[in-house]
Amino acid sequence: MAVHIDEDECIGCGTCEEICPEVFKLNTDTEKAEVIKPEGGPEDLIEEAIDSCPSSCIYEED
Repeated sequence: MAVHIDEDECIGCGTCEEICPEVFKLNTDTEKAEVIKPEGGPEDLIEEAIDSCPSSCIYEED
C-alpha cells in the first residue's frame, strides 16, 4: 500500500505529522502536509493518521 495526500483538500493542521512523523511532514512553504515515505511506516500509525485527518485527505492505494 502506498500513502497519498490530496493537497488540495489538506488544511495543514499537522495531525498526521504528530501521529506518524516517519511518513508525514508539514511543508512550511505550502503549509500543507506531504508524504515523505509513501511505502513505509507503522501501519497502525498510518491508519490512525488517516482516521484522524479532519479533512479526510489522506488515502492508501495498492
